[in-house]
Amino acid sequence: MPGARGPRRPGRVLTALLCAVTAAGLYGCSGSGPPGPSPTPTRAPTTATTPSGVSPFTGLPARTGPVLAVKIDNVAAARPHTGLGAADLVYVEQVEGGVTRLLAVYSSRLPDSVGPVRSARESDISLLRPFGRPALAYSGAQSRLTPLLEAAPLDLVAPSDAPRAFRRSPDRPAPHNLYLSPERALAAAPDASDARPVGLRFGPAPAGGTATASETARFPAARYTFTWSAADRGWRVAIDGRAATSTDSGPLTPATVVVQRVTVRPSDFHDVTGAVSPYTETTGSGTATVLRDGRAYEARWSRPDPDGGTSFTTPEGRPLAFALGQVWFVLVPR
Repeated sequence: MPGARGPRRPGRVLTALLCAVTAAGLYGCSGSGPPGPSPTPTRAPTTATTPSGVSPFTGLPARTGPVLAVKIDNVAAARPHTGLGAADLVYVEQVEGGVTRLLAVYSSRLPDSVGPVRSARESDISLLRPFGRPALAYSGAQSRLTPLLEAAPLDLVAPSDAPRAFRRSPDRPAPHNLYLSPERALAAAPDASDARPVGLRFGPAPAGGTATASETARFPAARYTFTWSAADRGWRVAIDGRAATSTDSGPLTPATVVVQRVTVRPSDFHDVTGAVSPYTETTGSGTATVLRDGRAYEARWSRPDPDGGTSFTTPEGRPLAFALGQVWFVLVPR
């Protein structure tokens, strides 16, 4: 499948701006990859802000554009994925049977194709509230959930109302063969809001942390292992013991991985087999492990306002900056 279009190269003015901001300790300069660990912690301001021309989701130079979230299948038959390497953010959520699905967020760049696309869940509504009114592309939802999705601040893109944005691949059996054209999806979502800060900070690593070669996060019926790759300046992803790749970009190597411990409880919904759909609570507070630059940092997360973003701090309360690049949030049960 065709590859993703990369972001435009920043001009000299933007590069100078990024380097100037680096001196203030807020964001790393673009360079060849995420900055290395800093010997001393850097205190960030109380309000997360983003310089003009820099993505609030990755800390890298980026286009300014609307936000597209895509619900992605993640059982073995759905792998390898397509377009996942181009996402700014990837959320891993538990669904029925203890397996997981992904919610990928795009704004900095749009791949030609994303998938396989699957159905939405109630948890997606709360998870996406800090993004304003993003477009949400999904294959559908059970009838009782549809009114909640329609009432939420989301610009919905489903095959029933935007058929030109989707296609079925003959290479895989249904339902693991539905793919999305992000450009057509956003054309069908004219009210989707542009990227805005959601609480994330990027810059030099804090002091401390533990040198870590790999970290495994477990769900009832799925496991994710993240192995540090100095050559990639990122964490190579393995799902259920197999390397995770994207058909258009190769191995998945997020710069930062957040293993976020959350409450996962039964919801009021169930799938066609009668299995109760879990609800992942992302409002509140708790603990997390942040992986960046080959080290693991214990952290705390806080999101007291359902409309606000999530902040991450060290156990001492200092803001914890992420490495520049793609971020994965693995929402594991406490």
